[in-house]
Amino acid sequence: VQLQASGGGLVQTGGSLRLSCAASGRSFVRNSMGWFRTAPGKEREFVAAVTWSGGSTIYTDSVRGRFTISRDIAKNTVYLQMNSLKPEDTAVYYCAIDLSSLRFGRTEKFYDAWGQGTLVTVSS
Repeated sequence: VQLQASGGGLVQTGGSLRLSCAASGRSFVRNSMGWFRTAPGKEREFVAAVTWSGGSTIYTDSVRGRFTISRDIAKNTVYLQMNSLKPEDTAVYYCAIDLSSLRFGRTEKFYDAWGQGTLVTVSS
């Protein structure tokens, strides 16, 4: 199983970016996926997650209303659309997947495989 994250970059406050995470190695039609981030000097934190069907999503409070997580099952890809970006969103963003097909939530331990991370920098 491999997760390849992309889409990070440098953006000004108020700008937008879309992160992508492509999964390969097997079919992932029944696996929830999530995004986490690690800001400079801080521990990794949950950002958003989506169920395999895309019917349920959860967000951390600081991004709700600004970020949208979605997935394309046919492409084995999950997206994170980030709008109204703030300097405090600066972080390395990681995608992750639950391989058990049983878990969905904010806990890191729910996720078995992780991408390499993509850096998002928001300038003030």
